[in-house]
Amino acid sequence: MSKFLNLTAALIVASAPAYAAGFDLGRPATPDEIAAWDIDIRPDGLGLPEGSGDVWTGEEVFAERCAVCHGDFGEAVGRWPVLAGGQDSLTRDRPVKTIGSYWPYLSTVWDYVHRAMPFGDAQSLTDDEVYAITAYLLYLNDLVDDDFTLSNENFQEIRLPNEPNFYMDDRAEVELAAFSGDVCMENCKDTVEITMRAAVLDVTPEETRARQLKEAVQAAKDGIVPEVPQAAEAEEVEVASTDSESATDAAEEVAAVDPAMVEAGEAVFKKCQSCHQVGDGAKDRAGPVLNGIVDRPAASVESFASKYSKPMTAAAEGGLVWTEEELSAFLEKPRSYMKGTKMGFAGLSSAEDRAAVIAYLRSFSE
Repeated sequence: MSKFLNLTAALIVASAPAYAAGFDLGRPATPDEIAAWDIDIRPDGLGLPEGSGDVWTGEEVFAERCAVCHGDFGEAVGRWPVLAGGQDSLTRDRPVKTIGSYWPYLSTVWDYVHRAMPFGDAQSLTDDEVYAITAYLLYLNDLVDDDFTLSNENFQEIRLPNEPNFYMDDRAEVELAAFSGDVCMENCKDTVEITMRAAVLDVTPEETRARQLKEAVQAAKDGIVPEVPQAAEAEEVEVASTDSESATDAAEEVAAVDPAMVEAGEAVFKKCQSCHQVGDGAKDRAGPVLNGIVDRPAASVESFASKYSKPMTAAAEGGLVWTEEELSAFLEKPRSYMKGTKMGFAGLSSAEDRAAVIAYLRSFSE
């Protein structure tokens, strides 16, 4: 972009006398005025200022200046953009385009934060704060560790995952040529049959997990064996049994978790899902899968065994079990509960939120 700004500035300077003579308007832009606009950062690093910022400083600045719109972990608030997650979603009907899943260059991140953020107070961040926020965004997307520091010196070493899938626009040579020939009007079908009426079939909004559980519980209490929707966790609500007594027992077990509490916990869990996943197909990310976490020994997810922090591993060896009480204490302020934990989350100060998210987690079996 710099070359275009400089070219535009040069044209303005060269044509200024003509404009002045013809319309008596304006004056040539000064070098300082041009420099004030020429703030873009190119993929090759041109334009980067000196500076640095680490992940944890970035977390603090992000929480203060960015989280009100983008959430504590880039999960987004309301309709503001999601900044983290979305890996492997670009081939889906509804891709999640984030820094970690879609953006091409780290310079795009730095430039946009520097140029346009925070919303309503653009360009109020220092260069070091922009480096720190960018480092934190890399961490949220599982691209760096929590001890990472980003600077102008190591900036070019970072590559975003989707960079190879961007290429130069070749439509003028490919698509234009392909669609510029004579239109074929031969061998056409006699009739046209409509086979679909929506771009995406099954567009009815999905039932929430809490509502599905509530309906399954009520059906079991009534002695009915319902057809459980595919999206529901049938194995957790054993209503498929033809034995009404077994169905009733299962209903009582599920009913112990208040569906309304589960639904509330699902909303709170949005603060966690950039690092943790639950449900069918859940995978480890920055944190382990949390299926079956309640009443399970700490640091016991085998697929995450090599990634636990030393304090977490030591606590597990000491017999720590994630009871509701221990989970609540940990979630209130993780770094105070366990010094040295890799958990970057600041914590849930509300006891109601902690109880709700624990109820939600309890609804997922291993």
